[in-house]
Amino acid sequence: MSRHTLSSLILAAALCHPAAALAQSGDDGRETVDAVCAACHSTSLIERSSGYTRDDWQFLTSTMVDLSGAPEMRAEILDYLAAHFPPGDNRAATPVDGPLSIRFEEWQVPTLGQRSRDPVEAPDGSIWWVGQWLDILGRLDPETGAMEEFDLPAGAGPHSVTIGPDGDAWYTGNRNATMGRFDLASGEITEYPMPDEAARDPHTAEFDASGILWFSLQGSNMIGRLDPATGEVRLVTSPRERSRPYGVKIGADGTVWVACNGANCLLRVDPQTMAVEEITLPDEGTTVRRLDIDADGIIWWVNSRLGRLGRYDPESGEIREWDSPSGSSSHPYAIAVFDGAIWYNESGVRPDMLVRFEPETETFQSWPIPSGPVHAGILRHMRTTLDGEALLIHQSGTNHIARVTVEGR
Repeated sequence: MSRHTLSSLILAAALCHPAAALAQSGDDGRETVDAVCAACHSTSLIERSSGYTRDDWQFLTSTMVDLSGAPEMRAEILDYLAAHFPPGDNRAATPVDGPLSIRFEEWQVPTLGQRSRDPVEAPDGSIWWVGQWLDILGRLDPETGAMEEFDLPAGAGPHSVTIGPDGDAWYTGNRNATMGRFDLASGEITEYPMPDEAARDPHTAEFDASGILWFSLQGSNMIGRLDPATGEVRLVTSPRERSRPYGVKIGADGTVWVACNGANCLLRVDPQTMAVEEITLPDEGTTVRRLDIDADGIIWWVNSRLGRLGRYDPESGEIREWDSPSGSSSHPYAIAVFDGAIWYNESGVRPDMLVRFEPETETFQSWPIPSGPVHAGILRHMRTTLDGEALLIHQSGTNHIARVTVEGR
C-alpha cells in the first residue's frame, strides 16, 4: 500500500479499535467523526467552521478522504455534521464591492489530504506545489489540466516550493531540517541538511538575483542562506527572541526582507554579511505572516494578529496601517503585489476572502475564494505568474490550486 493512500490510512485509524467508530458511536455519530476526522486534524477545525449543508459537507469531506468504501460510516459522518454544523454566520466575512471582476480557475490535486500549498510557476508555464502532510511535490499543466505527483523523502514535510535559476524545483523540508532540490530532468532529489541541530524547520524560501537561496526557519528563530553551487548552508539568528521568521522577499537591491510571525517586527538582512537589522513595528500586538515589495521598494505586510494591512517605506521610515474590511479577527495571511495593487487574504473569516487594496485611492474590494462549490480551506501563500498577468493561490484545506486573473485587463 502506498504511503499516500490516505483513505486507507484514515479508515484504519477509525476502525483499528475493535468497537471504536461505528460500533460505539451511538445515535449521533460524534465518536465516528472524532475517529475519522481527528486522524488528520483537530476536530476544533470543524467547530470553528461556518457550517455547511449535508451536500456541501459531502463535497468538503470528499476533498480530504475517500470514504466510498464505507458508505454507512460516510452517511453517519455526514448526518452528524449536517445536524450539528449547519450553515451559519459564525466568523462571517465583510465583503466589499468594487469596480473590478476577477476570474478563478481551480484544479483539485490528485492525492487527498495532502494539504497542497504554495503554487509557483516555472519558465515552461507549469505550476508546481507541495503537499506538506504527505511529502508530495506536484506539477500542473494549466493548459491541459494534467497533473503529476512525485514522492519526496519520507518525513520531509515540505512547507514551500520555489523554482531556481537552474529551472529545478527547490523545497523546504520543514520536518526533517533540510532544503531539497528536485532535478526536473532526472527526477533525482538532493537534500541539503542544516549544519546546526537547532535549525530544525526550514519554512519559506526565495532566490536572489545571484542565485543564492534565502530561507526562514520559523520555530528555530533563524534565517538561512544556501549556495547551490557549493551546497554550503549558513545560518543567522534573529536579534529578537521568538520573533519566528516567516515570509521572505528579496528587494531589487538584493536586501533580504523577512516577516516576524512572533513579534512586532520586520527583519532586514544584508546579503553579503548576513547582518540582521530589526525594524520595530508600532503596536506590540502585531505579528506578520508575510510581506511583499512593490516597484518603488515599499514593503507591504499583513498584520495578522490585529487584522490590518501595513506599509513601510525603507527610505523615510514611515509606517502606515489600514484596518482590513473584516476587522481585527480577520487574520490576513498571504500577500502579493499584483495588477498595480496589494492583494492579500483574510484567513480568519468564512469565506476566506481575497482582498485587493488600491494604494492610490486607499480603497478595498474583496471576493470569496472558492474551494470547488464551497467556500472553505485557507490560503497561506500567493505569488504572481512570471509574466505578472495572474495570481497563483491555493486552498490547502480542500487541496485546490487556483489561478486568478482580472477580467478586462
